Amino acid sequence: MNLKTAHIKNFKCYKGSFKIDFSQGVNIIVGNNETGKSTILEAIHLALSGVLKGHYLRNELSQYLFNNEVVESFLSNLKNGKNPELPCIHIELFFDGHTTSDYAKLQGDNNSMKTEAVGVSFKVEYDESFNDEYEALLAEKNELQTLPIEFYKITWKSFARDSSITTRSIPIKSVLIDSSNQRYKNGSDVYISRIIKNNLNLKEKAGVSQAFRQVKESFMSNPSIEAINKQVKKNSHISTNKNIEISVDLSTQNAWETTLMTYLDNVPFHQIGKGEQCIIKTNLSLSHKKSEKADLILLEEPENHLTHSKLNEFIKSVTNNCKNKQIIISTHSSFVANKLGLENLILLSKSKVGRKKTYINELPSDTQNYFKKLSGYDTLRFILCKKAILVEGDSDELVVQKAYMDMHDGCLPIENRIDVISVRSLAFKRFLDIAKIIKHPVAIVTDNDRKFKEKIIDKYEDYEGVESIKIFADEREELNTLEPQIVDANKKQLDILRKALGIKKSRYNSEKSIVKYMVSHKTDTALKLFETAEEIKYPRYLEKVIKWCDDE
Repeated sequence: MNLKTAHIKNFKCYKGSFKIDFSQGVNIIVGNNETGKSTILEAIHLALSGVLKGHYLRNELSQYLFNNEVVESFLSNLKNGKNPELPCIHIELFFDGHTTSDYAKLQGDNNSMKTEAVGVSFKVEYDESFNDEYEALLAEKNELQTLPIEFYKITWKSFARDSSITTRSIPIKSVLIDSSNQRYKNGSDVYISRIIKNNLNLKEKAGVSQAFRQVKESFMSNPSIEAINKQVKKNSHISTNKNIEISVDLSTQNAWETTLMTYLDNVPFHQIGKGEQCIIKTNLSLSHKKSEKADLILLEEPENHLTHSKLNEFIKSVTNNCKNKQIIISTHSSFVANKLGLENLILLSKSKVGRKKTYINELPSDTQNYFKKLSGYDTLRFILCKKAILVEGDSDELVVQKAYMDMHDGCLPIENRIDVISVRSLAFKRFLDIAKIIKHPVAIVTDNDRKFKEKIIDKYEDYEGVESIKIFADEREELNTLEPQIVDANKKQLDILRKALGIKKSRYNSEKSIVKYMVSHKTDTALKLFETAEEIKYPRYLEKVIKWCDDE
């Protein structure tokens, strides 16, 4: 059984209802900061486990779990004499899979779609048993400044209207691995303990508990501990006849889970490198198998703390072990996205009207394979910017950025979320395949190489008519590259161009000689043009691409 769809309502950054679909295998969530990537993982894990940030939510309810705008609207309406309904957090998880007894128990139409489906509903909602207390609170003269969270409850229901459902009865078990945050209790990493615990059967768990109890008995019978407890009893003045002593915590059957410590090569787990921790947690989670249950692995920015080689090791672990697992990853790493497959990408974006998602599952297979094999391309940098300008090399990148700065009072394009990215011309069409699907504004700045029809018109005919894609090149084939284009644009002020390039007129006294110099010193001349204070002119197609940057 797999997670098919999640509906999230009023949880953290999600105001109102938000729906997101998932595939059976790997799902990669990307987006700029504050678009809600982490919140989606938290919401899914919360609805499956009742746990948020390592703690059971039942004892950690807070107003700040609710969307701030929703809370502010409620308090404002209350202040204005209205009787608004108390806000509610609602997370629905729709499942898909083979027909089993677990499957049938969750099937019904008790969901926001009002259609027959399999799933669970998780709510943080007002508890009507507090009606009298709430009415009394509203009757007080003091205005309500915060959400009365003390009157809230947590409920789970299946789509079959079964309110007796618990986290144990939900067939999908999730593991949330966040390598950017470490959460410990009494020095023990709770996550690693739970992962190990989930790999044990009932007999093995009982064996651990018995061994732990024996440790307590041995601890208590130790002469040093006996002497200490006698001293504690003697020096403690409490109004009771009961004994007070120090011991090992065995208050619950699972006390060992948060007390015992995991070691790696005799080093406490929380003392090893964070990158190594991430890989070990992931491998343990991926290797965990339970019959008839497809575990859901939630990975929060796995690239944190990992070197390039370790990241490659991580990707290999995921691809080798996820055949029967469903994985949802949030990432800012192009390497992770490229290696795991851009066709698995879910792009989150935020606008004035709310949050939206775009699926890139229709990417041509040859483009998918291209980025998997050549994973060094910064595809997420391309996807997440406001507009992208693709150029053929470092020299072109510098000149385009300089042209933009000269036309925007020294402001770099990236400061306006316009990203100038240098890629090989062979990769242009691969990036355009992505842009075509997600309707991302992208401009290609390219040379005509004395073959304008072949290199420009014919090469990009598949993208003709795509509104978000623009190709900028000069038709004049005698001006085949950027260097002669720049010289031609400055032919009426060659002295200024020579000064910008730091060359003398006595040696470079013609347009042809200047072009020859620039071609043989491509990077050096591009740097000089980028740094010059001289007001040079730019080719017409570069002026057009800069104007395109400003178009809405």
